[in-house]
Amino acid sequence: MSGALIVTAMIEARDLAWLDALRRKHFPPERNHLKAHLTMFHALAPSLESEVRWLLARLASDNAAPEARLVGLMSLGRGVAYRVESQGLEEVRQLLAEHFHGALTAQDALGWRPHITVQNKVQPAVAKALRAELEADFHPRPLGIAGLALHRYMGGPWEPLGRWPFRGRGLR
Repeated sequence: MSGALIVTAMIEARDLAWLDALRRKHFPPERNHLKAHLTMFHALAPSLESEVRWLLARLASDNAAPEARLVGLMSLGRGVAYRVESQGLEEVRQLLAEHFHGALTAQDALGWRPHITVQNKVQPAVAKALRAELEADFHPRPLGIAGLALHRYMGGPWEPLGRWPFRGRGLR
């Protein structure tokens, strides 16, 4: 969808630096238009922009940063990602999904498998080798979530539209 809106969870700087370094190292450079990210919604209609902005601002203002963890690696077939667990972030996403019920794409309506992609669009054998390499010394670890962000899909790169840090006390 041209100009589709993408909602992500903002990753804290210390974790983003580490994850993005892995992405730069393992993602094909000609396809790597983005920093490491945690997508919550892939394609909301551009006509919903003001409503999405309002709701993201409200949720971030009302809620504390949810606890999150990297819990393992997952195969994307032609890539590798870190699996993320966060009950608080799941609750935020559920509130957004309920609010936009009927306006979600099939991909966004089917549920959510939170992950951060560090490699994609490679041969399956290359992805399998990286997954084995990363799993060899993987230990679950906390992942800092700083807020919510909104972007517009631009055919590869994303246009940043807004960032809302978590500031409240709920959903801890």
